[in-house]
Amino acid sequence: MKIAIIGAGNLGLAIAKGILHTNGATTMYLTKRNTKSIKDWEKYGNVTVTSDNLEAIKNSDILIFAVQPGHFTTLLEQSKDLLTEKHVIISTITGYSIPKIENSIGTDKFIIRSMPNTAISVGKSMTCICSNELGKKRIDLAKAIFNRMGHTLEIPEDQMQAATVICASGIAFWMRLIRATTQGAIQLGFDAKEAQELAMHTCNGAASLLIESGSHPEEEIDRVTTPKGCTIEGLNEMEHQGLSSSLIKGIVSSYEKISHIKKG
Repeated sequence: MKIAIIGAGNLGLAIAKGILHTNGATTMYLTKRNTKSIKDWEKYGNVTVTSDNLEAIKNSDILIFAVQPGHFTTLLEQSKDLLTEKHVIISTITGYSIPKIENSIGTDKFIIRSMPNTAISVGKSMTCICSNELGKKRIDLAKAIFNRMGHTLEIPEDQMQAATVICASGIAFWMRLIRATTQGAIQLGFDAKEAQELAMHTCNGAASLLIESGSHPEEEIDRVTTPKGCTIEGLNEMEHQGLSSSLIKGIVSSYEKISHIKKG
């Protein structure tokens, strides 16, 4: 695959790392206004670093845009005459809809939106993907790219805003839960380092159990309960303290606020 990442900032470089470390590109262009800080990426041999976006577009088939929203429209207008039937356009730009992209370059292009979260930097992103009608023919290609950096899920575009809350802001919710578990462990006598280690790996283990089993959380809760019911007792106490309801209210409230801003 001939890939160009237009906008090699933190997100763009995280994507580049995931692709290159799994040999996912024949050639790769990385573009940035000031290329000095990314020049050493050329050590990979098949990577070209440039400030010329149009050069990268002309010499690539898959175009992953990771620029600021304010620059995207101008960039699309500048490049639309260079786009051919071979190009696949993948936007990682939050809030920039597919119809808006089509307004700039037309509906006869393979257009895909992807929404990774910050865990992409460690290859554990939950990335949501949607496309225009033509882009459905290349959706598996986009999944193959982002599955190298975690897990992907295809969703309707009208759910992308909600997915931002669940998957992107959701990282912060889980970190809060880990922090609370860490504090609880400290109160039970563990030192801070041990407490955080217990919390982080327990959280990771819970997610891994669900991924491997493919079952519902309630089924796994019953399976991991200790003989004397300590797990259930602890969960019931957390429910009594309102932990679950508080988290759910926070997620829903965040989505409602974002939706209100979007409508406004």
